[in-house]
Order: sequence, then structure tokens, then C-alpha cells
Amino acid sequence: MSFDWLPFTELLSAIVDNRGRTCPVGDTGIPLIATNCIDAGSLYPRYDTTRYVSDETYNTWFRGHPKPGDILFVCKGSPGRTNWVPDPVDFCIAQDMVSVRANPEKIYPKYLFAALRSSEVQSQIDNMHVGTMIPHFKKGDFGKLNIPVPSRNVQQIIGDFYFSLSERITLLRETNATLEAIAQALFKSWFVDFDPVRAKQEGRAPEGMDEATAALFPDAFEESELGLVPKGWRWVVLEEAYWINPPRKLKKGASAPYIDMSSVPTQGHSPEIPTLREHGSGSKFQNGDTLLARITPCLENGKSAFVDCLDDGQIAWGSTEFIVLKPKPPLPDYHAYLLCRHPAFREYAIQSMSGTSGRQRVQNDVLGRFMIALPDTSIAEAFGAQVLAIQQKIAENHQQAQTLATLRDTLLPRLISGQLRLPEAESLIAECA
Repeated sequence: MSFDWLPFTELLSAIVDNRGRTCPVGDTGIPLIATNCIDAGSLYPRYDTTRYVSDETYNTWFRGHPKPGDILFVCKGSPGRTNWVPDPVDFCIAQDMVSVRANPEKIYPKYLFAALRSSEVQSQIDNMHVGTMIPHFKKGDFGKLNIPVPSRNVQQIIGDFYFSLSERITLLRETNATLEAIAQALFKSWFVDFDPVRAKQEGRAPEGMDEATAALFPDAFEESELGLVPKGWRWVVLEEAYWINPPRKLKKGASAPYIDMSSVPTQGHSPEIPTLREHGSGSKFQNGDTLLARITPCLENGKSAFVDCLDDGQIAWGSTEFIVLKPKPPLPDYHAYLLCRHPAFREYAIQSMSGTSGRQRVQNDVLGRFMIALPDTSIAEAFGAQVLAIQQKIAENHQQAQTLATLRDTLLPRLISGQLRLPEAESLIAECA
């Protein structure tokens, strides 16, 4: 298939940036998303921000704002990462990125988005960016970046194909976020707020559960040294209810799955696919274990994972900065992961860190003193059955999203080059559906 290579700037009708410096921010207002919100593996930007701008700043500070269908392009840190601007646009952009607007008369916008993510264009960006500690891609060099431009019909076929597949991946990830929110809400309701017990105490039927499950809960509280606790339950320290860094055997030098800190997510329980590496010094874990980052800033950023990506009985290893948590019976395995995402636990861990500035860590014995409410066996097992179904569905969706993303990124350059036709690509994807 023949195509032209055209300068990036010739294909654009606008480039919107943020004046190259930080705008006034506050705790409320319009979200200001930064480069850390731009994920090359996702379709849309994440909104995990704590910075906001006022209406006045929004209307007076910026040279312009992104519009639906624009492409967010990171210029500094990890240059070339892109996300699609959704409709409506309910955010503004911080420095070190721009919003580029395709000229629809010269290029199909969804194709340009796909082309920017292709290995051919990304390799150009890698070769052109400057800086070693903090790489950046100069806006003045946009005209030197060349984009492969096939016929309009081919652009639409490739662009729609790439975008449609990305939407499927996004839907799977959004579904997982919803499923995890349900599990977290259940954890908080049962083990933090004691909602079923309070409902029965007040003569009400507990919400969201059948009669058999409701019957497992007591209808009263009892006093303890740490305050009220459901009757028949008890407060225990974490080290009594969990194994902290449980013993896992792995021969030194043996090849085994490896998960490093960068592979552990700040949201969601699934880490990236492990790589094989000869075992050295580090934490060891298996399916059913939870990984918690112990060091700053990873702990504050929320790095945690539930391990369910290994073969049965397989031992993996990873960073020395992981604390490995495993609940003791009757608590289910997923209890540890949900605890690690619970705000009160995270705040306790963060406040308990010690060490020199920039290298602070939470110690095992300190973490082990965190108090949790331990239910009776029947309630723990009922909770385990409910969250197990959620955890397994999350794992299934994550695996499908990973498979589709790998296929999408593998097929894209072959589609652009003409080595692969769309019907063949669709057939490959159908086999993995």
C-alpha cells in the first residue's frame, strides 16, 4: 500500500498549550489534569488529580482549551503519550502537554490518533526528544515529525478499527473499576461501618443481602477496650489476623516470574504481566497474596496489587520494597487487597513511615499493629464467596483487555503498512473474543 509521509504540523488546525508554566490552583473547581493522567494504554485520560482551577482562571489564564476529538500529547517526562479528548470536556490541561486538533480536510482524526501511537511514529519521537533525566519533545520540532498518510478510505478503516478496539478495552477497564468499587463498598459496610449489625439492631432488614446472609450477623454490639464491636466479633492486630511476608521458597538463581514496582498499579488490583528473571534478593509471593508498596512515594501513590496472574503453586518474586500480606483463615484472600485500598489503613501506613527524607518506609512490625475487626467464620466465608466472584471477573476482564491491547498494538503497524487487511485483523480479534 502506498502512502505519503507528511509533517505533523501540516495535518493540524490548532495546537493548544498551557503557557509553559503552572496556573493558579486550588482544592475545588475544574479538574487540572497533568501528564501523569495521560496513559498510553488507555483511550481517555484519567482524572486522578488533586488540583483544580477556578472559573476565573479557566477563562483568563489559558490560551485555549481542548475540544472533543482533540488529541492530548505529552511533551515532557514520557514524550509521545497520547489520549483522546472525550465529549464533554470537563477538565483543563496543565503544562508539559498540548492538545492537538487534526485538520479533517487533511487527515481523519481517529487515524491520526492511531498513527501517533504506532511504532513507526513513536520511534521517531524517541529519536528526537532531548534530555536524559527528564526527556522532552519540543513543540518547535513538531514539524520534523512525519506521519504516514494513506488514502482517505484506508485512514477511515484503520482509524475506526483502532478506536473501536480501544473503546472495547476501555469498557472492560471501566467495568473492572465498577466491580472493585462494589467490593470496596461491601468491605467497608461489613467490616468498618458494621451496617448489617446496625440495621438489625434497629429492627431493619440489612440492605443488599438475602435473608440467609443477614441471619449470620448479630443484632447487637458489645463493649471492648477499643470501643464497640459486633457481638461475637473481636478487635485484633493485623499480625494476628494476617501473615506478613509469609515464607515462600524460591531457589536463588532460578528463573521465576518477576514483578517490579513499576508494574504495580495505583488503581485496580491487576499488575502488569510478570517477566521471567533469575531470582535474586526480593519479596516472594504466590496467587492469593497482596502486594503493598512500603516506600515513599509509591505507598502514597497507592501502589497495591492482588496476585492472581500466576500458575497454581507457582512462586514469583519482586521488589524488596513490597510488603506481602496473606490473611489467615477464616478471612478470605481478597480481604487483604481491599484493606490496602481502604483510606484509614492507607493513612495509618503513611503516617507510620520512618527513615530519611525521600527513603521513608513503613516497617512490618508497625503495620502489624493496625487493628481490624475479626468476624466469626460464617460471616468471613460469606464475604469471601461474594468477593471471590468479583475478583475472578476482574481477572477475566483484565486478561481480555490485555489480549486485545496486545493485538491492537501488534496489528496497527501491519495495517498501516498494508501487510494486513482489515478482514484478516478482525478475524484474529474474533478468535480472542
